[in-house]
Amino acid sequence: MELNSKRIINGWAFFDWANSAYALVIMVAIFPAYFLAVTSDEVPLGNTMVSNSVLYAYSISFAYMVIVFMSPILSGIADYSNSKKQFLKFFTYFGGFCCLALFFFTGDENFWFGLITSVFAAIGFAGSLVFYNAYLPEITSEENFDRVSAKGFSYGYIGSVLLLIINLAVIQFHAKLNIDQGLATRLSFLSVGLWWMGFAQITFRRLPQGGKLSINRSYIAKGYQELKQVWIFIKHKANIKRFLLSFFFYSMGVQTVILLASSFAEKELQFETTELILLILILQLVAIGGAYLFAWVSKKTTNKISIFIMLSIWVGICVTAYFVNTSEQFYLLAILVGMVMGGIQSISRSSYSKVIPKKTTDHASYFSFYEVLEKLGIVIGTASFGLIEHLSGGMRNSILVLAAFFLIGMFFMRKVDIVDSDY
Repeated sequence: MELNSKRIINGWAFFDWANSAYALVIMVAIFPAYFLAVTSDEVPLGNTMVSNSVLYAYSISFAYMVIVFMSPILSGIADYSNSKKQFLKFFTYFGGFCCLALFFFTGDENFWFGLITSVFAAIGFAGSLVFYNAYLPEITSEENFDRVSAKGFSYGYIGSVLLLIINLAVIQFHAKLNIDQGLATRLSFLSVGLWWMGFAQITFRRLPQGGKLSINRSYIAKGYQELKQVWIFIKHKANIKRFLLSFFFYSMGVQTVILLASSFAEKELQFETTELILLILILQLVAIGGAYLFAWVSKKTTNKISIFIMLSIWVGICVTAYFVNTSEQFYLLAILVGMVMGGIQSISRSSYSKVIPKKTTDHASYFSFYEVLEKLGIVIGTASFGLIEHLSGGMRNSILVLAAFFLIGMFFMRKVDIVDSDY
């Protein structure tokens, strides 16, 4: 493959433009609130009744559990197979058609169809990312990794926000379009599927063809072997082990807040769909500033101090959310969430790069381990959120449990030295 080709790099980055629409519109902004709005508060599950929000939290947990087990397999295929492009297409079309199918989800009458289809869409999204990310070292030289990766993120941000604004306009002015709000909302799911699969064609045309869709048993084993080798190394290294334990716990809180904030706003504060979309837009915009703000804090102090400040703010957010009763209060809280949401993700990744072995040439395996931990954190975080709500009867108690995750993260971070590793 030609390295540093502007045409190939731009085509690769357009995949972020394409699939980030799913992450923002369906996972975060619109579908969670729509799901809770069109389904009954209590849903039969076997011989018992369960809250619809509890089941939704469990569905996210289940989706990411599948993804945790799939990720090493897909990483092995991505690293050693010549069929990355075919797998990229497969997961793109699988996820995209699931988004199209969500258009037909209307409420209690097809409750399980909507829930299961949303789980499949999440699996398609996560699967496509494995093969998309695996292309980075093949399309550009190492000194350009950061710049090209940032281009992908910027394309993703712009594309997803643009589609979200279009969907906001359709939902806000549904009456003038002579459609009801439910149909306007379901059209957003349709738009994501078309946007994702449509713009992905730019990527598919520009990336080299590769081999046929094939799976070799040795590829599957290699992904798990790589993770095992990383674990064998880090379990004897106290510093990196403490960092990953800290990251594991506070990531539970961060990712659960991102995925379930709109559910909390809809159920506890009765937010309308347009209010939720506006809320997510605020989060997105503030997150950019937050990433730069805490990068500056890290430069002036240290990464560790920057992370401690953000984790303290996250604890404050969770405790405050327990007492929030008005939309105005929640909007103010959302500004704080956006500020630390962007910062904690960017500083965590850069900090991890400083604690992994400096002399290693196998960065992909270390970051694969990091990403599996993050996904496993989502499984436990969302499952805990749903379980506490189910046992206590309210989401506010679940929010307090998230505060405990951040505190545990701070505990493990105390003795971490975030400096360039010398082993």
